[in-house]
Amino acid sequence: MRRGCWEGKAGQGWAGKAGQGRAGAGFPAVRGESLLEGQPTRVLLFRGRRAGQAQLLLSPGLLSRKAMISQFFILSSKGDPLIYKDFRGDCGGRDVAELFYRKLTGLPGDESPVVMHHGDRHFIHVRHSGLYLVATTSENISPFSLLELLSRLATLLGDYCGSLGEGTISRNVALVYELLDEVLDYGYVQTTSTEMLRNFIQTEAVVSKPFSLFDLSSVGLFGAETQQSKVAPSSAASRPVLSSRSDQSQKNEVFLDVVERLSVLIASNGSLLKVDVQGEIRLKSFLPSGSEMRIGLTEEFCVGKSELRGYGPGIRVDEVSFHSSVHLDEFESHRILRLQPPQGELTVMRYQLSDDLPSPLPFRLFPSVQWDRGSGRLQVYLKLRCDLPPKSQALNVRLHLPLPRGVVSLSQELSSPEQKAELGEGALHWDLPRVQGGSQLSGLFQMDVPGLPGPPGQGSSTSAPPLGLGPASLSFELPRHTCSGLQVRFLRLAFRPCGNANPHKWVRHLSHSDAYVIRI
Repeated sequence: MRRGCWEGKAGQGWAGKAGQGRAGAGFPAVRGESLLEGQPTRVLLFRGRRAGQAQLLLSPGLLSRKAMISQFFILSSKGDPLIYKDFRGDCGGRDVAELFYRKLTGLPGDESPVVMHHGDRHFIHVRHSGLYLVATTSENISPFSLLELLSRLATLLGDYCGSLGEGTISRNVALVYELLDEVLDYGYVQTTSTEMLRNFIQTEAVVSKPFSLFDLSSVGLFGAETQQSKVAPSSAASRPVLSSRSDQSQKNEVFLDVVERLSVLIASNGSLLKVDVQGEIRLKSFLPSGSEMRIGLTEEFCVGKSELRGYGPGIRVDEVSFHSSVHLDEFESHRILRLQPPQGELTVMRYQLSDDLPSPLPFRLFPSVQWDRGSGRLQVYLKLRCDLPPKSQALNVRLHLPLPRGVVSLSQELSSPEQKAELGEGALHWDLPRVQGGSQLSGLFQMDVPGLPGPPGQGSSTSAPPLGLGPASLSFELPRHTCSGLQVRFLRLAFRPCGNANPHKWVRHLSHSDAYVIRI
C-alpha cells in the first residue's frame, strides 16, 4: 500500500506527472472539499498496487481569487431560466442562457460535456437535482476551479434553502440572489463558507409544507428527488441549516448516508465484462459548528489488495479520499473517522472499487428471442433473477430494452399483477415496483415488426436477435445494501445539548444503478 500526504494553503499549487495511475478514473484530480473556503488544504490518498502511482495535478491559480466569471444562471430540466446574474456585462445578456440550452440539447447522446464553448465564450456547467448550474467566462481560466465553484454553490443553496430543486429555487429567489451577491463580487469569488456567510445573509428561507406520512412523494438523500420513495426518516433532512429567527424549536440532528453507484457491463453469454463501484459517505449536520463526531467503519475495511485486516474476508476498495476536516489518527488502527464538521452538507469520504465485488451482482437477466421473418412476429422472453439476500429487496426496478424500428403492437404476459410494461420512444419499458431478494420474475412480450430485414443466411424463423434489439439496461435502488460491503458501525457525538433532548442520529445505506447494461 502506498500512502501519500500533501499539505498546504489554498492558492498554492503542486503538479505531478499526468497520465500515471488511475486517479482520474471516477475521482477528480483535486482532493479536498474546503479548497474555496480559505482553509488549509489537506489531501490524503491511499492506493493499492493495481491502482498504480498516485497522481496529483493542481494548477497554481486553480483555487485563487483570480478565477473570474461573467455570468451565472440556473436552468430547469426543460431549459427555463430560474436564476440569472450578469456580473460584468460582457457576454450578450440573457440570450446566453437560451444559447447554452440549444447547444446542450443539440448534442448527440445522453452525456453532455461539462465544458463547451461558442465563439470566445466558455460554458461550464454541472447538473444537480435536475437543474443546470452554469457559469460563463471569456477568460482563460482553469475549468476545474469553476467546476469546484459550481459544486460549492450547489451545496450552499442546499444549506440555505433546505434542498436543491426547481420548486425550492422558485420559492427562494431573493435568498439565492443575496447569496450570489455575497459569494461573487464583479465575478470574483469572495467566499463559499457557510459559516462566514451566515453573518451577512438576512433573507430567511421559504420552506415547503411540513413532512407528512400521508403525503409522501419521491424523497431521497437529504430530501433530494430520486427514484426511491417513502424513505425520509425526518422532515429535518429538507430544512435549511440556518433556522428561522421566529422558530427556536429546531432539533439537533445528524444525517449520514453511505451511497454507492454501480456500473456493470454484461456480455450476451452472461460473462461479466466490467464492474465499477463509486461510493460516498455524505453527512448533513444540524449541530453547532465544531461539534466533534466519530464515525466507525467496518473493521475489515482495507485499501488495496496488499492490505489484509481481521480474520474474515476483507472489504476492499482500490482508492479512497477524505474531506479536509477528517482526522485520521484512529483510522489505521480502528477504522474510525474523527471530524468537527461545519453546519451543512459535506462528503466525508469517497472511494472506488473495480473488477472485484465481494458479493454477487444484484440482478441477472436471461433473455430468449424468437423471430418469425415471414409474419414479422417478434417474441422476447425475459427472466430476471434477483441475487440479493432473501431479507433484502430492490425498489423501483425498471428495464429499458431498445426495439427495432417499426414496432406497431405489444402483447404481454407478466408473472405478477403489480408489474407493467409499455412501449415508448422506440423501447420497451418493464417496471417492477419491488423485487425481493432470491426471487425470479418473468415477462413474455410479443410484437409485430412488419418489413424488418433479417440476418443473411437465416430461415423464416430464427433465434438470432434482429437489428436494433438491445442492449438492455436496468435502473434500481437497493436500500440498506452496499455492493462493496462497507457499513457504518457507529456514529458517536461529543455534543452536549443544554436541555435534556439528545441529538437525533440517522444512518442509511443505499446503492443504486449508474449504468447496468446487459447485451442481448
